[in-house]
Amino acid sequence: MRWLILYARSRQVPTSAAAVALVALAAWTFNRDGAGPMSLGTAVLILAANVAAASVGLGGQDAALDRTAAIRWMPRRAAHVLLAGAVAGAALLAVQAAGAKLAPAALVVRDSAGLVGLAALGAVLCGAQFAWTLPIGWLAFTLLVPVPPGIAGEVSNWMIISPATTASAATAWVLLATGTVLYAAAGPRR
Repeated sequence: MRWLILYARSRQVPTSAAAVALVALAAWTFNRDGAGPMSLGTAVLILAANVAAASVGLGGQDAALDRTAAIRWMPRRAAHVLLAGAVAGAALLAVQAAGAKLAPAALVVRDSAGLVGLAALGAVLCGAQFAWTLPIGWLAFTLLVPVPPGIAGEVSNWMIISPATTASAATAWVLLATGTVLYAAAGPRR
């Protein structure tokens, strides 16, 4: 077997991809009649579910084996995070291309980037099995807590604020960069 196939199997990529596909299929099924636009919170919830499904693969079966492998992990880890974010966003954009009214493409790109950065940061801080907690926790905060005024509101509720807002866009891209760099350098917590 080639290393890419082994890597994908050890990171549960087929299972994660199937979960992302099921979430996208459910989103399409519930909105295929085009009765009306889906709420922005629901679209972000779908993105968060996709990122949570993809975050399962941020750790391998054996952390000690990963740490002693004779390959360079930094580029592979960074590519894994970026690819997980791209797949999570592409699944929602594919549902939108199939006719469902979801969210603007700029919001999908920004939110999938920020959410996958949060998942990578969660893997570093909490371990791969709990990498989903940061994106889901921040989403719950965003949907349940009223938006504070000013920059604090734009930063704390970056997922549902317009992508044209500088503070919300910067928050998402900083989360992506921070999570990706820390995960690539340190790997998941044991």
